[in-house]
Amino acid sequence: MRIDVSSQVAEFLRSLAPEPRRALREALRDLSEGRGDILALEHPLDGFHRLRVGRYRVIYRYVSARGGSVIRCEYAQRRELIYEVFAETVSRIMQRSD
Repeated sequence: MRIDVSSQVAEFLRSLAPEPRRALREALRDLSEGRGDILALEHPLDGFHRLRVGRYRVIYRYVSARGGSVIRCEYAQRRELIYEVFAETVSRIMQRSD
């Protein structure tokens, strides 16, 4: 399956030291083959999944695209920050669409 990363994920990867950056990139390659420490998230993040790579998390979802499904990596951050920050971001987006 193809992996697509948001600008936030790409920027986060570039900001990391070489070793964690390598580990996250390797984990994303594994994710494209359905491997990794993955978990479906619950309310309020229904429809999203997380990939755990050490102390880092990547939040992603499956989206339909021409030619099949794509794994869209939406947000990446250290574990202690990611869920709260991403939930706030999703909440703001949902409020704007109402």
